[in-house]
Amino acid sequence: MKILKISCFFLIIIFLVSCAGRQGAFRADPDFSIYESSFFINVNDITENRNLPPWLSAYIAGGIIEIEKMEVYSSKYTFVAINEGLNFSVLTRWSENLSPIYDFPILAAARIEERMVSAASFFPDDEYGSFFEAMMKSAYSGRYPGAEKAGAHWIRIRKDNEEKYMFFALLTIDKTAMQGIINSMTARTVSSASMTSAQRSSVNRLRQNFFEGF
Repeated sequence: MKILKISCFFLIIIFLVSCAGRQGAFRADPDFSIYESSFFINVNDITENRNLPPWLSAYIAGGIIEIEKMEVYSSKYTFVAINEGLNFSVLTRWSENLSPIYDFPILAAARIEERMVSAASFFPDDEYGSFFEAMMKSAYSGRYPGAEKAGAHWIRIRKDNEEKYMFFALLTIDKTAMQGIINSMTARTVSSASMTSAQRSSVNRLRQNFFEGF
């Protein structure tokens, strides 16, 4: 199962600042979050799930990997942005204003980070040297042509002793296109990063197997 955790704190800070600065941006204070997660939802805790789309049913059942098993998404990488809170109106606006141009990079960068961390035998800064931070900056600021918002839906769930709304937005991108973007990004970063011979070897191994489980 693909498990994605946003652990680069600086990416979240940069993302929130960029949201505040771009014209027409909207975020759902104070519960704002945009992340992709492998999580468990007890179906008995769901109190409302009208007209649940197949992709969300698959995601709740088994995460991203279950969405990508669906024929319609088999040639795509899929990403799910999630936000939760008590204010239905605010969350609806968040869902409606979610943009592939502005918001997809944070999801892409988080998954790129997770792939690099999971492949490292040591701390990624030690494993990859300056390549790691440079790659993360490139991933966040990169452009991802072809990324699309493919759907959005919500459920109501009993959580932390209260009922909350949980909104999901599905974003997709063609696998071949995404691999080309990351390969180009990696090549540019390798050419400019300062690394020891051991770190360069680690980066080369990473590049050879980068898309396994991505």
